[in-house]
Amino acid sequence: MTEVIIQVEDERTGLSLVTLKKAIADNLFYIQGKFPGIATNNDYYMALAYTIRDRLLQYWLNTTSIYLQPEVKIVSYLSAEFLMGPHLGNNLINLDIEPIIRQAVTELGLNLDELIEQESEPGFGNGGLGRLAACYLDSLSNLEIPAIGYGIHYEFGIFQQIIHNGWQVEITDKWLQYGNPWELVRLDAAVFVKLGGYTEAYFDENNQKRSRWIPSRVVKGIPYDTPILGYKVNTANLLRLWKAEAAESFDFQAFNVGDYFGAVDDKITSENISKVLYPNDEPSQGKKLRLTQQYFFVSCSLQDMIQRHLSQGQSLETFDQKFAVQLNDTHPAIAVAELMRLFVDEHHLNWDVAWNITQKTFAYTNHTILPEALEKWSLELFQDLLPRHLEIIYQLNQKFLNQVAIKYPGDRGKLARLSLIEESDDRYVRMANLACLGSHAINGVAALHSELLKDTVLHDFYELWPEKFSNKTNGVTPRRWMVLSNPRLTKLLESKIGDNWIKHLDELRKLEDFVEDSDFRTQWRQVKREIKEDLAKYIQAKNHIVVNPDSLFDVQVKRIHEYKRQHLQVLHIISLYNQIKHNPNLEITPRTFIFGGKAAPSYYMAKLIIKLINSVADVVNNDPVVGDRLKVVFLADYNVKLGQRVYPAADLSEQTSTAGKEASGTGNMKFALNGALTIGTLDGANVEIRKEVGAENFFLFGLTMDEVNALIAKGYNPFDYYNNNPQLKEVIDLISSGCFSQGDRELFKPFVESLLYHDPYLLFADFASYLDVQSQVSQTYQNQELWTRMSILNVARMGKFSSDRAIREYAQDIWNVQSVEIELKDLCPDGQCSLV
Repeated sequence: MTEVIIQVEDERTGLSLVTLKKAIADNLFYIQGKFPGIATNNDYYMALAYTIRDRLLQYWLNTTSIYLQPEVKIVSYLSAEFLMGPHLGNNLINLDIEPIIRQAVTELGLNLDELIEQESEPGFGNGGLGRLAACYLDSLSNLEIPAIGYGIHYEFGIFQQIIHNGWQVEITDKWLQYGNPWELVRLDAAVFVKLGGYTEAYFDENNQKRSRWIPSRVVKGIPYDTPILGYKVNTANLLRLWKAEAAESFDFQAFNVGDYFGAVDDKITSENISKVLYPNDEPSQGKKLRLTQQYFFVSCSLQDMIQRHLSQGQSLETFDQKFAVQLNDTHPAIAVAELMRLFVDEHHLNWDVAWNITQKTFAYTNHTILPEALEKWSLELFQDLLPRHLEIIYQLNQKFLNQVAIKYPGDRGKLARLSLIEESDDRYVRMANLACLGSHAINGVAALHSELLKDTVLHDFYELWPEKFSNKTNGVTPRRWMVLSNPRLTKLLESKIGDNWIKHLDELRKLEDFVEDSDFRTQWRQVKREIKEDLAKYIQAKNHIVVNPDSLFDVQVKRIHEYKRQHLQVLHIISLYNQIKHNPNLEITPRTFIFGGKAAPSYYMAKLIIKLINSVADVVNNDPVVGDRLKVVFLADYNVKLGQRVYPAADLSEQTSTAGKEASGTGNMKFALNGALTIGTLDGANVEIRKEVGAENFFLFGLTMDEVNALIAKGYNPFDYYNNNPQLKEVIDLISSGCFSQGDRELFKPFVESLLYHDPYLLFADFASYLDVQSQVSQTYQNQELWTRMSILNVARMGKFSSDRAIREYAQDIWNVQSVEIELKDLCPDGQCSLV
């Protein structure tokens, strides 16, 4: 008699069609507690998300077990924000199960695209800093490098942007209102964080003088964990975000005597720490909350690392051999003082030993050359909130300045510039200086930016420690920004060069072999046309504006800021509008101008720029003389989900910042990867993109950084440009006349006067050059064969700008970490489970 062995597929990990359908149904019934008659789209999304998360967990748990091996070094990436984007679609790509899931969902009578769209945008990030952190987590997993991303579990995102009467209005981003199926809360891994109070000196059992911190309050940090899976690998690294809670959430005695508000006061105050991403720091209370947020997540994260290290029976003397901690800008710079406090005060390490380990542990990425953007906190605030850390910073500063004085005798200016304390009318702690002092490596994020750091804001540190400095040009992940967001182009690329480029982006170079293939160019244009049709439908649905997919989609989506110069593009739109009004029969290349981005709530000029964009749109879009030749669109609430629609549809990428002001940018990379041509200045990563794709495939305009500096030094007078350029004068006068404000001459007066009397970012100086190059853009677009060749070459030559390349450089040059291949082990082999 033949023995028959029946293999039963695990419902938690199985990938057969039958198992997947049953798993989705089970999660709808037993997790959501719903049946189809009452289930909503969100219920179906949650059921599917839990099904996918189950399949992630085996990767995550096997990866986590590797963290425990003493010889495995872990990258700890400290960032105030992680702009992850929705997880479902990305996880389907990385698990390589999108086709079978689509079939399972379809057979259940559902639509996968609708379920993917149902997912809320996680509110853990806002801009380029947070999106870079997300790309880097993706690449760390893709390259199988053990890593943990540490940050804050914000209950609300920065804000949801709506446009009312052309103005930005901020409303609460309640992204968590229906829950987040991708995370697991770890109540047992909570840590406690001290705040406020005072310090007192004492002598320990060895008669060593020490400092004891007596806090005025203590908050609890609760970790929320999310697995971050690599592409077609077994590595799923950890994103651990901390939520603040009260150490004691309810005062029973206060409640008993009728003080009902007092009974929960500590709960409310503590939870405010992780309530909102980037609270307004104009008022003093806002500044205090910002610093509290930064210290809170840094302290939680370092305590977590120390606990992990000690739990493996290791000594803190080897801490730097276990963890490489990257400071993503100055927000987590307080980590330098906090690690010293934990080592010296809590674990009684010798000061010099602790400082040696601290410096070997940290590395610092700088993201700005704007001096006003380098964080500093008043001594009064520091003393009030972090009294022990201020003592540590004073002690570090004294030792450091003594060394500087020996090396540069008599140079009081250098001492003042290098000091951790700014001695101005008010005294401040300089967080960038603290990060430089406490780190063994310092890097910029584009070649130009890194050179500027050496020459300007960090020049004295570079002179002191040139060996610490390097460049690590930013990159973006092709998994989200091509495979997920542009499946049509991905399919076309795979038909010609296979799919190895998804992990090795340099292989896009193979596309150059097809540039002269007319059939391929036709396919390329067809793909772009279909994507633009999709965006046109979205614009009509959301903005009620009909746009022509055959027009040139001229796009600028990024944070609204004067140095990014969205208003330069607005001036160009108005100049085209004037040309059409003067000559209604003028033949021009039809354009659809698409804007998106948020302004900081307290940044009036940026909000006025949004108002101007929408006011110009109202006039241009409704003028019958203009017709379909020009359309202007502002897409509200720009985020990752919207970016996944916009980047693939763009024909022209606007990268218009004043030369020398943008650190790098990553939107420029996403646009070019998806076939958009760039019009831009020699700023940030534009310099390197132009070098890679070829000057002939990049529309360059504007002053260089040296020319900007020379013009300012000579004495820049924007009125000279206004008076000497009739086209510019007509544009500015039209804004002043009230044409775009229903006759109100006061509305845009601050905007006009800022440009006429100040123009700090030299719009007027670059205006003529910008318009000349825009004319070249229009001429080139009319030659679709030439435009297509340039588009293909842009994509083919963007291999350098993968976040995988950037992470390899960090791993080799800064972190000294190795990839670790993860072996998937069945937790219950042959159905035999053991939990001990």
